[in-house]
Amino acid sequence: MHKTTVLIPNYNGKDYIAACLDSIAAAGDYPVIIVDNGSCDGSAELIASRYPGVRLIRLPENTGFCHGVNVGLEKTETDYVFLLNNDTTVSPSAIEALENRMGSDSRIFSAQSRILSLKDPELIDDCGDLYCALGWAFARGKGKPANGRYTAPDSVFACCGAAVMYRMSVFGDIGYFDEEHFAYLEDIDLGYRARIGGYTNVYEPGSVIYHAGSATSGSRYNRFKVDLSAQNSIYLIYKNMPVPQIILNLPFLLAGFAIKTFFFILKGMGFTYIRGLLRGFAKCGRDMGNGHRHKVSFEMKNLFRYIVIQLELWINTVRRIGA
Repeated sequence: MHKTTVLIPNYNGKDYIAACLDSIAAAGDYPVIIVDNGSCDGSAELIASRYPGVRLIRLPENTGFCHGVNVGLEKTETDYVFLLNNDTTVSPSAIEALENRMGSDSRIFSAQSRILSLKDPELIDDCGDLYCALGWAFARGKGKPANGRYTAPDSVFACCGAAVMYRMSVFGDIGYFDEEHFAYLEDIDLGYRARIGGYTNVYEPGSVIYHAGSATSGSRYNRFKVDLSAQNSIYLIYKNMPVPQIILNLPFLLAGFAIKTFFFILKGMGFTYIRGLLRGFAKCGRDMGNGHRHKVSFEMKNLFRYIVIQLELWINTVRRIGA
C-alpha cells in the first residue's frame, strides 16, 4: 500500500506539467491527484488525454492556491501527501527520501526537499523557509550557488509549498490551508500553526527537486504577488501571534514594513505594497468581526513553544540582516 499521494495544484501549467508528471512516474508508482484551478491554456486537457492514471479534479474557475490544495487534501487517503508545484521536476529518490525522514519522528509535520533552480541547477531556489521578527519570510540560500550549501538535514521554521511532504493526521489538529490567503505565505502560516501545536518542520537534502519558479504569476515581483503578499504578511502576524507578542515585536515589525515600503517604491510598486498592507489590516478586521474565527487561540500549555518561537524570530532577524 502506498504511503504517499502526490498532490499538484495546476493553473495554466501546460509548459511544465508533462515534464513534472513524467519525472514522478520515473520516481515510482505513486498515486497522483491534480486539482486544476480553471486553467484556460489546455493543460487540463493535456493531463486528461496523456495521463489517464492521474486523478484530475477540474474546478470551474481559479479559486486560489489554498482552496485548490484543500480540495486535493480532502481526497487524499494515504499517510503522507507530497505537495508539488506544477513547474517542477523530481529526482528519482526525492519522494522516498522524504518518506524516510517523516518516518524517523512522529512529531514531524512537514519535510521539504532541496529545491534547485530548474533553469540553472547550480543555484539554490529554496532550502527551507525562515520567518523573522521583521515580519519577513525568506528562503534559505535563494539564488546562491548550491555547491556545499545546506547539505545536511536540518530543522526549519516552515517548509516551502513548492515541494513539501505533510503528515495527513496533523491536519486534524491544526487545520488545513487557510483560504483567506488565496496564495502566498500560506505555507508559512501552516508551518507556524504546526510549531505552536508542538510539531516540527524539517529540511531533507536527500530529496532534490528542480523548480522553474513564478511560472503562474510571471515574475518574482509583480503587482498581483506584491499586493497579496503584503496583505498576507499582516494577516499572518494577526493570526499566529498573541497580542503581547505583537506588542513585543512591534518595533521590529514597523522597521520591517518601512524597509519593504522603501524597497517597493524603488521598484515602482510602492502604492501596490501600501495598498496591500491596508487590505491586510481590513482582512484582520473582518476576522475580528467574525469572532476571531481564524486566529490561533492562545493556550497556556503552549507558552514554552511561543517563547521558543520568539527566540527563533530574533535569531532569524540576525540571519536575514547578515545574509
